[in-house]
Amino acid sequence: MSPLNSADFTNDSIVHPDFFYISGLAGIPHIEYYYIFTCFVYALTLLGNTFVMFMIYTDRCLHSPKYIAVFNLALCDLCGSTAFIPPLIDTVMFNSHLISFEACLANMYFVICFISLQSFTLAVLSYDRCVAICVPLRYNEIVTNKSILVITATLWIFAGMAILMAVMFINTLSFCKSTVINSFYCDHGPIHRLACNDYTPSKVINWTHPIMILWFPLLFIVVTYICIARALLKIAAASERLKAMQTCTSHLILVSVFYLPICITEAMGSSMHQNTRMINYSLSTFLPPVLNPIIYTLKTEEFRESIKKLYIRNKIHITVRNE
Repeated sequence: MSPLNSADFTNDSIVHPDFFYISGLAGIPHIEYYYIFTCFVYALTLLGNTFVMFMIYTDRCLHSPKYIAVFNLALCDLCGSTAFIPPLIDTVMFNSHLISFEACLANMYFVICFISLQSFTLAVLSYDRCVAICVPLRYNEIVTNKSILVITATLWIFAGMAILMAVMFINTLSFCKSTVINSFYCDHGPIHRLACNDYTPSKVINWTHPIMILWFPLLFIVVTYICIARALLKIAAASERLKAMQTCTSHLILVSVFYLPICITEAMGSSMHQNTRMINYSLSTFLPPVLNPIIYTLKTEEFRESIKKLYIRNKIHITVRNE
């Protein structure tokens, strides 16, 4: 199709391509090893997050507000990785760079939606830690299972509607020039810039949505930890202060793993090579989901105790059966 001027378009003449072409990480030597590593990470993500969800569901001792949020994080990690990694592997390792217009919009929706929910859930966990340390006597009154469920449901609805709006505006665009997406998935930014009619609403969404789904939650987390630091300074006993700090270490590691690659990439801006930029973004997408269950398994005392109880219970069951 020949390029058309954006002025030639009306609402009745929207042109959608049958397929987009996802360029992926082109021109990098031995990139196939990176994708093999991605497959390995995805397998661990499935096992780790399924295990975390199973433990929280089966152990009544973990039916607490904090672990409702952890269960939600594991679910978002699992769904987000499934929306992101299998299509990525199919695109590159099986040379299937073409993706239909409808499938591309679906891929965009689910990947960005679950990234948003991961960011929001990290903010919910920081809220839980802030209340637990700053107002411990009122923790059980303020942070309840019901309140966390309501907050979580609200965030799911907000993220779902916000990303749906972005996808709907993409659906109103016409694509009469290039259909090559310079990314490793159906990314909103590279796609809306391919349009040949007015894409102002999508352009606005492209800079406002990251503020809402990434930077506001990060700012909230920073504020909560400033409050936590002030509360810790008021604790006289060093041992009590250390104990309170240890309850935050798992969450701080999760926050660092999720936000650090994104912050570095954004800080370097256009000075970073496009492929390096895409690798950084891909790492920030699929590494946190595989590390989160490992961190919570190793760094959280309640979770370790729950695993020990499961092990002892299974060992006793096996012994009884063998007798």
